[in-house]
Amino acid sequence: MDAFYASIEQLDNPDLKGRPVIVGADPKGGLGRGVVAACSYEARKYGVHSALPISRAWKLCPEGAYLRPRMERYVEVSRQVMDVLRHFTDLVEPLSIDEAFLDITGSIALFGSPEQIARAIKKQVRGATGLCGSVGVGPNKFIAKIASDLRKPDGLVLVESDQVEKFLEGLPISRLWGVGPKTEQRLHEMGLRTIGDLRVMPREKLVRALGSLGEHLYQLSFGRDDRPVVPNWEAKSVSNETTFEEDTADREFLVEVIRGLAAQVGRRLRREGLRANRITLKLRYENFETHTKQTSVERPLQTDDDIARLAIALFRQFSLDRKVRLIGVGSGDLTRDGAGPTQLDLFAEPRKQETLDRVVDGIRDRFGEDSLRRGS
Repeated sequence: MDAFYASIEQLDNPDLKGRPVIVGADPKGGLGRGVVAACSYEARKYGVHSALPISRAWKLCPEGAYLRPRMERYVEVSRQVMDVLRHFTDLVEPLSIDEAFLDITGSIALFGSPEQIARAIKKQVRGATGLCGSVGVGPNKFIAKIASDLRKPDGLVLVESDQVEKFLEGLPISRLWGVGPKTEQRLHEMGLRTIGDLRVMPREKLVRALGSLGEHLYQLSFGRDDRPVVPNWEAKSVSNETTFEEDTADREFLVEVIRGLAAQVGRRLRREGLRANRITLKLRYENFETHTKQTSVERPLQTDDDIARLAIALFRQFSLDRKVRLIGVGSGDLTRDGAGPTQLDLFAEPRKQETLDRVVDGIRDRFGEDSLRRGS
């Protein structure tokens, strides 16, 4: 999807159309803390981008519309998008709230050529949500991903199997998965600027210089990627995740994102009358390397604070030696409220926080997501 959060804000408030929209914290006249979560294409013309400190965004674009994220609304639209995608194939692998891989090999006989399917998806997504998305079509995940980014917004790029090497030839090496700023600088020092440059370098030299990463980049330079599309629906789980428009290693920002995701998971659990016996933290680095950690609890839980506390503890076990592309909070091993005996805490009053969360849920349901906010 194109500038997903900001586009939803412009869709819901026509007065914002054509204006620079910055989704994130309150700038407080340029003194606010926090970072940009997302921004519109109009804001990007001023140099604003995701993960930029809000104070810096304010200096670049003081006339912008600064809005707090409305994750419940973004999740609602995301479901509409994913429903459209699953109309064309069961093999849908969501990468984030607004991005997914589809394997349409078995769909061609029913829906037409890959290009026809791509155009139909774009049309149906716009019809269902009022928003634009960009589609890349290719013989594998790597090529399709690059193609989807090349002509945003509202793009469609089709790469046939026999066009792959030519398609990659002149693209910068930063387009290769696994090439962050440090690796890019090292490759530049080796005289490599484009994917085509890397492709003609002897494979052994790349491996000597970069180890297993060198082998990985060498294969990608020819467009080789044999990973299948794997639908990641997990039974009996409730989770929320978000992908940043720009990778970030800002630990304070990531902790606040985890708190927000935990609140979304908690609200969904309460709405569906569920409690979690397991909390999971998912993290995807800038090179698409994905890791998860999880912890089990003795007493099933559903409060925002309990979920956030455990998820943040799991997050602190991760290294931030690389930037983060995606982060997610999940709950699993679910049980229904009132299903079986519950172990009570001898000293604490666990129901007090649950009652408070349910009251907050009711207020937000009636008056909107922004009717109540955390004090910090």
